[in-house]
Amino acid sequence: MASSEQALPAFVRLAAHTLRWRLLSELAAGDLRVRELMTLVGAPQNLVSYHLRLLRDGDLVTVTRSSRDGRDSYYRLNLDRCAQALASAGAALHPALRGVPEPPAPPPGRPRLSVLFACTGNSARSPIAEALLRHHTAGRVTVTSAGSRPAARVHPHAVRVLREQYGIDIADRRPRHLDTLRGRRFDYVITLCDKVREACPEFGDHARRIHWSTPDPAAAGRSEQDVHAALARAAADIDTRVRYLLPVLAQTPEAHS
Repeated sequence: MASSEQALPAFVRLAAHTLRWRLLSELAAGDLRVRELMTLVGAPQNLVSYHLRLLRDGDLVTVTRSSRDGRDSYYRLNLDRCAQALASAGAALHPALRGVPEPPAPPPGRPRLSVLFACTGNSARSPIAEALLRHHTAGRVTVTSAGSRPAARVHPHAVRVLREQYGIDIADRRPRHLDTLRGRRFDYVITLCDKVREACPEFGDHARRIHWSTPDPAAAGRSEQDVHAALARAAADIDTRVRYLLPVLAQTPEAHS
């Protein structure tokens, strides 16, 4: 057992503050800007920014510049770091409380959920997310992806990364426009691009909107090697997001085909 004089684990010190816990809870649902967090937690900008800085210093939260407006930023929860920190905090109390950082997959037999992933070109980020979610759920979830300005084809390096690293083949897939999906119902609409977040149409009040701010990997460099490396990093990041989405989908109370 831990000594009564032992210092509190860093995660406990950070997360125990009421406002910081609220910020972590809001970011657990998706990436948000400071003004959106201000509205959600009902606190002024200076207070929200101060506590976000503490969470960033603790590596529980990260920030990226918006690809739509470089003067703006999106904050996101560092899910892997939070899982590790929670496990370490539990182990500090008792070794049997280390926990399992890998989230469980949704149980079989649940109604089929419908998930839409969207980015601008529907050529890399959203088809990668579509393929990975379908892979991790073994087809138990209806998954679609589309773009606001679809490219002529799926990026060849996205095809290569999925095939080589995940054993998934999307070579025959073709980008589609978001407008072709109007009238369909989705349980979740997940935008992966800051630009498409503002342009994505509504798919009814039922759809839960989530944003994953993911920079365009195809714009990472001029060389083929740079683009391939960026797409590999993006795929790994999206895979982490998808894996942590699984228990959220498993707990969704209602599904529509």
